[in-house]
Amino acid sequence: MTTRGHCLCKKTRWEYIGEVTWACYCHCDDCRRNCAAPVVAWLGVPLKNFKWLAEAPKTLESSQGVFRHFCKDCGSPMGFEADHYAGGMHLYAASLENPQEFEPTFHVNYDSKLPWLQLEDDLPKYDGTLLHAPEDLSDYTS
Repeated sequence: MTTRGHCLCKKTRWEYIGEVTWACYCHCDDCRRNCAAPVVAWLGVPLKNFKWLAEAPKTLESSQGVFRHFCKDCGSPMGFEADHYAGGMHLYAASLENPQEFEPTFHVNYDSKLPWLQLEDDLPKYDGTLLHAPEDLSDYTS
């Protein structure tokens, strides 16, 4: 199965083959500020199953070993890679061609959730960042 996504102007596009390895909401300050949003929905795929189509994104090393990808034309955030998540590509769920099909399975950095954001789900909530996907999810490189 091939899944695709794109930025606002549709010049930066991506695709991956296979299934996602994890899907979550992140409440950390970096993600919120990068997207100007109260929470960010992510999906992870093995880097070996992922590729950029058409124009490659612009990449910013926002901190040591952390690379944020965004469209060089419209500025839409597109993805995230980090040395501490070797072998994985993080993609913004809202950039999916069909974002309504996204199904998150947990929250990370829940201790940073904005107090005015009301969420009513039964998903597991982890304080802080997970360096590895929860035990019930596949490894990045599988």
